[in-house]
Amino acid sequence: MLRPGWVGLLIFVLLWLPAGAATAPRPSPEYAVKLTTGQQLLLSSYRGKVVALLFISTDCPHCADTCQMMERIQKEYGPRGLQTLAVAFNPMAIMLVPEFVQRTRVTFPVGYDERDPVLKYLGISPMLRLYVPIIVFVDRKGMIRGQHLGDDNFFAAQEKNIRATLETLLKEPAAAPARGAVKKGSGAGGK
Repeated sequence: MLRPGWVGLLIFVLLWLPAGAATAPRPSPEYAVKLTTGQQLLLSSYRGKVVALLFISTDCPHCADTCQMMERIQKEYGPRGLQTLAVAFNPMAIMLVPEFVQRTRVTFPVGYDERDPVLKYLGISPMLRLYVPIIVFVDRKGMIRGQHLGDDNFFAAQEKNIRATLETLLKEPAAAPARGAVKKGSGAGGK
């Protein structure tokens, strides 16, 4: 029979350790960034580019700062093959994204989704307490090469670490680009 102290430790291990970031590298599952215009951007359509995929909350100051920093980085690294995308997944994100984009002045696509599809894409447990922003790096071949939750040490030197990751990934050869970057759809909450 397990002692109470061991039971508590076992519960902690079961809830927290497997709930963290999934391992990388791993193939990126398909994911559709839903835009408020009703369009969906398929992540696979960016094959051949390096994708920095941000998962954010529209009311998070650190997310706004990170998006503004990524706007500068996108302008610098975009010609070399970077595509930045952001997905807000806080409650009512579909209504809050336009104001967030206006306030932060980002020009890269910012969409929305619900929590469960985001967690499924990230490969993490719904039991996990999430801290945002979350950044996922997808290489030119569609492999997730890095995934960092908002409380990760990666964010202590955020810009330096993002630039170092991008430099590494952008030096790798490009795969053949995928076709059909935009998929028409309802975008209004459909999955």
